[in-house]
Amino acid sequence: MILAIVIVLACVVVTVLALASASVRVLREYERGVVFRLGRVTGQRGPGLIFLLPAVDRMVRVSLRTVTLKVPAQDIITRDNVPARVTAVAYYRIIDPTRSVIEIENVLAATSQIAQTTLRSVLGKVELDTLLSERERLNEHLQQIIDDQTEPWGVKVTTVEIKDVEIPERMQHAIARQAEAERERRAKIINAEGEFQAAARLNDAADVISRNPVTIQLRYLQTLIEVSGNQASTIVFPLPIDVLKSLATNAQGRRAATEGAEAERLDEALAAARAALQPPTGDRQQLEFGPESRAAFTE
Repeated sequence: MILAIVIVLACVVVTVLALASASVRVLREYERGVVFRLGRVTGQRGPGLIFLLPAVDRMVRVSLRTVTLKVPAQDIITRDNVPARVTAVAYYRIIDPTRSVIEIENVLAATSQIAQTTLRSVLGKVELDTLLSERERLNEHLQQIIDDQTEPWGVKVTTVEIKDVEIPERMQHAIARQAEAERERRAKIINAEGEFQAAARLNDAADVISRNPVTIQLRYLQTLIEVSGNQASTIVFPLPIDVLKSLATNAQGRRAATEGAEAERLDEALAAARAALQPPTGDRQQLEFGPESRAAFTE
């Protein structure tokens, strides 16, 4: 009899412990529990210690932490018919545990499928240059579309980032040639602009020099001083035409002055000779010296 009572008490204690362990739950700070009582939602609980009715209540744990979702590589064809392979990553978290349990069966799988289909549809409408250069705008557009579709599930998509864009090797060579041609075009434009500005400055300098012709000669002399610093080289320095003209003008002036002085002295000598050869009588005949006599006298 006593043995039967002990066995019954032991069974009662075990049953009580089992029921207590089944009715007590501990939820962490980032967890929430959605409690179903006889199949109906009674609300969400947590965090901390919660109690459930054994065999009546059932709890589903939901994590509120941000989940990193790696979107598998997607083969797409851009708007300009360029094949590409795109990989992306999405970050989402559950903001409504109740809806995430009763509205969708598997939040992770559903969000992954939505991200894949949205990635293919959005990136297939843009060109390759836009895909490579405007990632921030595309990321925002993808995040907005995916978040709008997952909002009824109580899921908030915070960020979507395009990780990598792989294109065929032949397209990489074509893009490299295009970039090289673009750099050459920019270099030529910059060179042309530099020549244009230099020509404008030279025009201004010519206007300043034209006000005083001596300025160009001083400039030539300054240039000669600058290039004469290296004695190991031979310098061929062109003489300005203006200098030659001034030298020729001065030479012609000196020659004309010299010829005029000689002619004047010759006329004075002929006049003196004529005066010496005149006869002393009144009816003397005046001697005339013509050009031939002047030439003979000169000889």
